[in-house]
Amino acid sequence: VQLVESGGTLVQPGGSLRLSCVASGFTFSRYIMRWFRQAPGKERELVATISRTGDITNYVDSVKGRFTISRDNAGNTVYLQMNSLQTDDTAVYYCSAIGASAYWGQGTQVTVSS
Repeated sequence: VQLVESGGTLVQPGGSLRLSCVASGFTFSRYIMRWFRQAPGKERELVATISRTGDITNYVDSVKGRFTISRDNAGNTVYLQMNSLQTDDTAVYYCSAIGASAYWGQGTQVTVSS
C-alpha cells in the first residue's frame, strides 16, 4: 500500500498550488480520502474530506472558499487545489485513506512566504 503526495513547494502569499496524492495497493474507490496538514509546533489538522464517489466534500473553516478537494477514481488520485495561499497555510500536507483500514502518505511540504 502506498500514498505518494507531490506538488508541495515554496510559493508567495496569494499564490496557488495543486497537490496530488497517488494511491496504490488498495481499492481506491472504496475509501474516503482526506488531506491533513501539520505546521511546525502544531497538531495535525484535518483540512478537507471527499466521499468515495466525490460528490460530498467538507473543509475546515480556515480554507473554505480557497481550497478544493477532488478525486479521479480511474487514476487512483486525489487532489487539493489551493488558491489565495496565506502564510498560515505553511505546513506539511498529508493525504489519508479511510475505509476498511487507514493509510497515510509521507507528506509534502508547502511553504507560503515572500
